[in-house]
Amino acid sequence: MRSNLKEARQKTGMTQQQMADKLNISLGYYQKIEAGVRTGDFILWDVLEDITGIHQRKLREISENYPGKADNQ
Repeated sequence: MRSNLKEARQKTGMTQQQMADKLNISLGYYQKIEAGVRTGDFILWDVLEDITGIHQRKLREISENYPGKADNQ
């Protein structure tokens, strides 16, 4: 799980669907990125950095001990 990405998204007040729409990708694809299953391309991470104001290297970190699955909140 990319908990930093999830937390950053939540701080913006956006749902996973809203973030996916902003990135012009499907909800399922965004959920896989946030869950750490998919990587996403550099352009996507550039946009995520712009949206959240957090460096993409920090957003891409995967938390090994994060309980639960990605949710749409």
